[in-house]
Amino acid sequence: MADSTQAETVETVGSAQPAKPSKDEKRAMRLAHQITAFAESHGGSAEGQLAHIGRGTTRIALVGANGEWGVLVAPSHETARRAAELAGLTLEDEFDGEMAAKVRTGPYEWTRMAGMQIGGPANP
Repeated sequence: MADSTQAETVETVGSAQPAKPSKDEKRAMRLAHQITAFAESHGGSAEGQLAHIGRGTTRIALVGANGEWGVLVAPSHETARRAAELAGLTLEDEFDGEMAAKVRTGPYEWTRMAGMQIGGPANP
């Protein structure tokens, strides 16, 4: 005979589907995948910096452990921050001298960014 003083608990096994990620979360996941791929192909790690670039978009500047650099663009600052979090990216507050010193530039960057102004070869 059951003890009537104990509350009876009923467990409901629901057929609820797991919540689908939002559009912003999907974008963040896609960017996180790109950040992770960049880090893996450029020395195994990377660090980054977020900067507003206009119309709500945010630039994610990446510097790999080997000095290679790249840029991704996120549709919002929140999406960029979430992508960095998902990828485990170390974020710097500013792209200052310490971070810039880690960037390795090659001949293309010199001719593209400075060479034209100082009489260097023209880009093809």
